Amino acid sequence: MNIRIIEIPKIEDYRGNLAIIEKEVLPYEIKRVYYLYDVPSTAHRGGHAHKEQMEFLVALSGSFDVIVNDGNQIEKVTLNKPNKGLLIHTNIWRELENFSSGAVCLVLASDVYKEDDYIRDYEEFVNAIS
Repeated sequence: MNIRIIEIPKIEDYRGNLAIIEKEVLPYEIKRVYYLYDVPSTAHRGGHAHKEQMEFLVALSGSFDVIVNDGNQIEKVTLNKPNKGLLIHTNIWRELENFSSGAVCLVLASDVYKEDDYIRDYEEFVNAIS
C-alpha cells in the first residue's frame, strides 16, 4: 500500500522538544495546511481519496485511527505521537475515527483545495482504481 510512517526530525531539550518539518521530510512542497480538532469520539472524518494530492497526517495532540484502503488491502494506522506522521499517496481511500479527547490532526497537503481532485463516493473510487 502506498502509505508510510515518517518520523519527524526533533530536537530534544529539557525545556521541551521541537519537531521540525522542512522540505526534505516530505516528497512534495506543502501548499495547504489545515487541522481537525474538537472531533467527537464517535465521529468519522475523511471518507474520500485524492486523484493527485498527497497528504501527511500528524496527531499533534491525543490520538486517532486512520483506516486506509487501496482497493486490495485495508490497514488501520493509529497516530498518537507528534513526531510521527502518516504519508498518504494518491488513490488511497482514508477514514479517520476513534478520536481521543483533545485530539488534533494536522494535515500538510501537496496542493490547495480542489473539489475535482476528491473521490467522495466509495464505488467511484473502486471503479477508478481498477
